[in-house]
Amino acid sequence: MSESMALGIVLTLAGGFQDAYSYNCRGAVFANAQTGNIVLLGQNLANGNWQRALHYLFPLIAFISGVYITEWVREFYKNYKKVHWRQIILIIEIVMLFIAGLLPQSLNTLSNVLMSFACAMQVNSFRKFKGIPCATTMCIGNMRSATEMLCKYHITKNPEMKKKSLHYYFIILIFGIGAALGSIFTNQIGNHAIWISAFLMFIGFIMMFVK
Repeated sequence: MSESMALGIVLTLAGGFQDAYSYNCRGAVFANAQTGNIVLLGQNLANGNWQRALHYLFPLIAFISGVYITEWVREFYKNYKKVHWRQIILIIEIVMLFIAGLLPQSLNTLSNVLMSFACAMQVNSFRKFKGIPCATTMCIGNMRSATEMLCKYHITKNPEMKKKSLHYYFIILIFGIGAALGSIFTNQIGNHAIWISAFLMFIGFIMMFVK
């Protein structure tokens, strides 16, 4: 189930939602798209906006830390029988997103740190669906793979390449839908809107009990 398309849809919706929420509600920082944060970090450093630069530096550090901690969780719980180690990751993410939603606007940097950490754990734990490598928190890799497979299909006429290409484009569409929902609910609810993403992850947690 941890590599099923159903779970991939749920987590991708949550991933798109987080990016829209963090950008629209938490000071124009991307929770997931760390490339954007690096660009904005460099831009602010170049302009001498040191305090604003920290606004983007801390989420980057949190993302790196999230990947690192995930590897330790995998190592310690990979043979755990009661729950899958990826379910432990989802629980940690849910807690972090819940806390992020409680924080006021004055603590936007801390909120972004929590979301970036959670995002890193997700992207490092859920790497493929239906046997196809795929990201649930960003699109650039999926776009490259989708177009590569499309080109290979046109060259070889292999229907498997077409199937994989559509798989990637579908995930990109789901991410876009998640981002749209994130924008809508953030404008209506505000800080607490991130709890919707946490709820989607909880659904994913429950789904993983199904064999």
